[in-house]
Amino acid sequence: MSSNNGQRIPELLPPGVGDSLPGLARVAASAALHTTEWGVKTSARSWLRVGKALTSQKEALALARDAGQALAVVGDLARSVSSGVPVGTALMTAGEALGGLVEQDPVVNGQVASSRSGPVSLRDRGQQLLEKSRDVWSTDEGHPAYERILDDLAPDEGRILMLLLTSGPQPSVDVRTGGPIGMVNSTLIAPGLTMIGPRAGVRYLEQVPAYLNNLNRLGLVWFSRESLRDPMEYQVVEAQPDVLEAMHSVKFAKVVRRSIHLTPFGDDFCKTCLIPEAQTHREFPEHSSPSDGDTADS
Repeated sequence: MSSNNGQRIPELLPPGVGDSLPGLARVAASAALHTTEWGVKTSARSWLRVGKALTSQKEALALARDAGQALAVVGDLARSVSSGVPVGTALMTAGEALGGLVEQDPVVNGQVASSRSGPVSLRDRGQQLLEKSRDVWSTDEGHPAYERILDDLAPDEGRILMLLLTSGPQPSVDVRTGGPIGMVNSTLIAPGLTMIGPRAGVRYLEQVPAYLNNLNRLGLVWFSRESLRDPMEYQVVEAQPDVLEAMHSVKFAKVVRRSIHLTPFGDDFCKTCLIPEAQTHREFPEHSSPSDGDTADS
């Protein structure tokens, strides 16, 4: 094999295999077009790399390196076939190797870990995010924070979220001092008393206030100062022993009705992560958005 200027190029393939390489290349190309790793999506990403290499020396060097590796894979494919390895087996091995060359850099602890350089800067991560936003072949589903949120949830908190999703906003009451003095300066005695724990069937009822605080911290629920439209929702709550105990702890007491809702983010999280895909299109009760009223402290 020789180049146009007469200089001999080192042989990359075993003797006798070079003649069959065009045919193997056609077979490999046909198989590649029907694989996930080496399809239209991969081709688009490869062209994005080519464009980036025009302005980035690092990307140009990395692209040249990967091209060399791809050439080596083709050489290995031809040598395997010439030594008697079935064509199908050789193609699968080559496809796996080629697919590995276009994989994106792995994500470790929420940050992109590049094998080509040191820690990725915030600006580089921002550019990667924008490039991903322009990837029309992306099949990502759900917010990227959902995976981390699932790690931060207790099983009982999952039950609470399902209650809110399927049963709608839940009533909550605050017990405050009342009477003539309470009209001037009311003191909070017991905040955020609910029936969410028993209704959701949580295992640790005493942890419900902590569960709700965590769900609020994660942006999944919010506490409204507004009451629910149906006053009947509060009758069971106001008859509970902890509410009655708080009311009897002072001479004059009053009950202030509140409500607990899923945020739009929490609603989408529940539909994406907590229910079967077949149920995502069913009708669920509506929740008020935090923008519709003031957020109360839990």
